[in-house]
Amino acid sequence: MSRLSPPRRPLLSLAALGAAAVTAIPLCYLLVRALTPGWAGWAETVLTTRVAELTARSLALAAVVTAACVVLGVGSGFAVTRTDLPARRAFAVLAALPLAVPTYIAAFTWVSTFRGMEGFWPAALVLTLCCYPYVFLPVTAALVGADPAQEEVSASLGRGPLRTGVAVTLGQIRPAIGAGALLVALYVLSDFGAVSILRTDTFTRAVFVTFDLGFDRTGAVLLSTALVLLTVVVLSAESVTRTRHARYTRLGSGARRPHPRLRLGRARLPVAAAMAGLCALSLGLPAVNLARRLAAGVSEPGTLGEVARATGATLWLAGTGAALTTVLALPVGLLAVRSPGRLAALLERLTYLSHALPGVVIGLSLVFFGINVAYPLYQSTWLLALGYAALFMPLAVAGIAAAAAQAPAVLEEVASSLGRRPLGVLRTVTLPLMIPGVASGAALVFIACVKELPATLLLRPTGMDTLATELWTQASVAAYAAATPYAALLLVVSAGPAWLLARRTGVLAESGAQVSR
Repeated sequence: MSRLSPPRRPLLSLAALGAAAVTAIPLCYLLVRALTPGWAGWAETVLTTRVAELTARSLALAAVVTAACVVLGVGSGFAVTRTDLPARRAFAVLAALPLAVPTYIAAFTWVSTFRGMEGFWPAALVLTLCCYPYVFLPVTAALVGADPAQEEVSASLGRGPLRTGVAVTLGQIRPAIGAGALLVALYVLSDFGAVSILRTDTFTRAVFVTFDLGFDRTGAVLLSTALVLLTVVVLSAESVTRTRHARYTRLGSGARRPHPRLRLGRARLPVAAAMAGLCALSLGLPAVNLARRLAAGVSEPGTLGEVARATGATLWLAGTGAALTTVLALPVGLLAVRSPGRLAALLERLTYLSHALPGVVIGLSLVFFGINVAYPLYQSTWLLALGYAALFMPLAVAGIAAAAAQAPAVLEEVASSLGRRPLGVLRTVTLPLMIPGVASGAALVFIACVKELPATLLLRPTGMDTLATELWTQASVAAYAAATPYAALLLVVSAGPAWLLARRTGVLAESGAQVSR
């Protein structure tokens, strides 16, 4: 079968269509609600000066944060993988852990430490410190797995380290940079916690205020349709930057060799200080703030039991959501790699649209779906798990697609030629080869489910509270001492999967390499 005519996989396509249908539920809800007031009502709400200002501010915030995350993610990834940075393995773990810090906790930490800190630039700072691991993790994995032979050939042709880095190394890791940058941009567009606490008007905050304070569900939905259009623009811009028919994989199956590490010389201590400062701002400040408040004690008797119940509920809901999301993302990621084409690209992009929607919109759409279409799911764990899948499926799709790209398709063809059915090939050949990537995607989804607040508030079963919802409840009435145990445990629960993701990059297991000048 030629590369220009990928094999058709009807069962895989059907399964991917079913998975994409889950992410389409919020979009269908928005369409139905947007048609209610008609074109005139939509135009009256959306085509206004305020929406234009929200668009400009949201795009500007996404652009600033994405650019900063690319600089920090690529720079820190290069430092821990390709230089003689002191304690680089420790820095590799610490640089991934900010992924476990919810933006609302980080924003509250900064506001409570530095008075008067609010507005666009504080929000950009907090979001950057929380989101740069989305770029750091894939870039680090790409740098560890890149073929050193290409850089060696470039050096043998007389190119210096700088030209080789720009022409060869950046070219090898460009897909990882693009994937991480896209996740950062969509996360910023959908974030509610940081922009709410730091009083920065973006689309997400406007949607929540319209719904929560104005009791205007239709107005919130109409604003969300504008956010969907904005997301389409971002996805289209990201697609233009892709280089088609480019090759980023190794030529051959030789043993992986460690890369020569660059000698930093006099810059060794300044670079180490910069990495330490980045970790202090993203991790140290929240940790010190929480420890100080935890030392103040718990404000209500019986809170330890409530904390234990919230922790158990968090683990159960996040685990269920991560499992369902990973199962649904599996056919989408496999189809994108094994049978690329218009259908695969459309389904993959469809999952990203709901990822940029505010959690409150996802929650409203699933409440509507549960009451009117699938009432047995209403007020159940599985409806919330569907909400998590609609929100976070791209996180799992990215890991699955990367793992599928590294799994040789010829092994599946051999198994099929020996009489194995498609499901048997998937179970005995494909999945065992993809387990590391699937686990990474599931860990990333688990962290996102643990931190998610608006959708959890709307969709959780009655009487079930998570660490995030209890934290929000206590903080909303200024019971900060009572809120601190929930915040601390939330970070602890998320830190384990974040460490797993750092370990998955390969930098912790990388053997020593020659240090070059």
